[in-house]
Amino acid sequence: MSRSDDRFTRLTVLGESRSPGPHGGMRRLALFAAVIIVPALALLALWRVADGRRGDSEPLDLRPDAVQDTGRPVTEPLRTRLLSFRRTPALLADDTNRAQLTAAVRTLSSRVGERSCLTVSLDGTDVQRVGAERPVVPASSMKVIVAAVALERLGRDHRFTTTLVGTVDGSTVVGDLTIVGGGDPLLTSDAFPIENDPQPVVNETSLDALAIQLAEAGVTTVEGDVVADESRYDDERYAPDWVPADRDVEAGPLGALMVNDARVTASGVHSEDPSLGAAQELVDVLGAQGIEVLGSARAGSAPAGAEQIATVESSPLHAVVAEMLTTSDDNTAELLVKELGIANGSAGTRKGGLAVVRAQLDEWGADVAGTSLTDGSGLSATNLVTCNVLQMVLVDSGHADDLAAGMAIAGETGTLSDVFGSSSVAGRMRAKTGTLANLPADADPPASKALVGYVPSGRRHRIEFSLVLNGPTVNDPGQYLPVWEELAATLGEYPAGPTARALGPRR
Repeated sequence: MSRSDDRFTRLTVLGESRSPGPHGGMRRLALFAAVIIVPALALLALWRVADGRRGDSEPLDLRPDAVQDTGRPVTEPLRTRLLSFRRTPALLADDTNRAQLTAAVRTLSSRVGERSCLTVSLDGTDVQRVGAERPVVPASSMKVIVAAVALERLGRDHRFTTTLVGTVDGSTVVGDLTIVGGGDPLLTSDAFPIENDPQPVVNETSLDALAIQLAEAGVTTVEGDVVADESRYDDERYAPDWVPADRDVEAGPLGALMVNDARVTASGVHSEDPSLGAAQELVDVLGAQGIEVLGSARAGSAPAGAEQIATVESSPLHAVVAEMLTTSDDNTAELLVKELGIANGSAGTRKGGLAVVRAQLDEWGADVAGTSLTDGSGLSATNLVTCNVLQMVLVDSGHADDLAAGMAIAGETGTLSDVFGSSSVAGRMRAKTGTLANLPADADPPASKALVGYVPSGRRHRIEFSLVLNGPTVNDPGQYLPVWEELAATLGEYPAGPTARALGPRR
């Protein structure tokens, strides 16, 4: 026998190398007893000690047909075979219900036209994709992308800061008082009647808080002017391809210092220069706090090295995003885009911010082929995205919880307050709507109607969906509502199949 064969036949026990020899089998049996049987006996003894604590004076009769009087209920043995699928009822129920959901969504897919797209997933796993790679006009569903990128790049706890700078001498601001805009899209004066808006602003930042701080510091007079500094962003008031009917009505004029969405309480109309409107509003707010302004309101820049004398911060970004998604606030979306440009180390511009959005989509691994990003609000009919991109943001951006929490609730809040109120998704579906008209209706670009969001199901599941309808008349309720309602019914009924309890082992 070779030396290698000899090594193969040797047995190592307790660190000692031995030849098997005539008594090797007995030694191995002894070793087996020490390693396996002895611990088993010890466990048996431990069980008997524990069982003895029941107080029984007689040992249990272990015969199969014996009746045990233990004082505990006797559980009927399972009749289901060990390898039956019923031994994994939750998995079986999930698979069955997923199959039913897939079949139902497949039926709905026939309602999606050749210019539209639909994607549905369950807990991030595809259920159905129809035209998902097709670039479509997203309308306000574009805000979902902006929200996710802002949360990623700025952080969910980011806050916008508005400051007052100047020189205080006793009860007087010597010279000018400058308000420096920090890009806060929700800066609002307490007296402005926001309740008159179709979708009133929420999570607003109080402009009055600045005046209150001055008053509490004993200031009673501003010797010079109230100056508004909006230099954080550029002065592009509107995206160039917004139709005239949308300007000032849906969005704009834009700037890093906006109060009341660039409206002045005294007149209720938009100021062509939002920073000037903010300065005028601040003069009135200061007056309400007993602070007299001897100069006037004007736009300008803060002097270098000016002392900060009051400051107010916005709600954290996740609350700002929630305001944007729930009310479909176009101005908030556009200012978030400009802030993304700042965060990237470049200028606070629309183009700079959109470059960050596109770069982040690339980083997330989205297929952006055929996409075109021209604004943050979705007012531009030249925006083009795919349902694949929207679905990726919903599922894989890492911000699903904040996105879902910020969206309108079916039948209850925001742009869904009057939709799906009596459906199975009422109070559950959280979604971003989108609407964009087209004039004339028979010409491109097409109209757009979008619904993008989530439907939670029980404690364990969440459905993600993106539906963007494009076409000449999709804004007609007779066109889009039947599709929306069928989608809501399909998603709201999940799970419609058997439960894990029903599929569990039989007794």
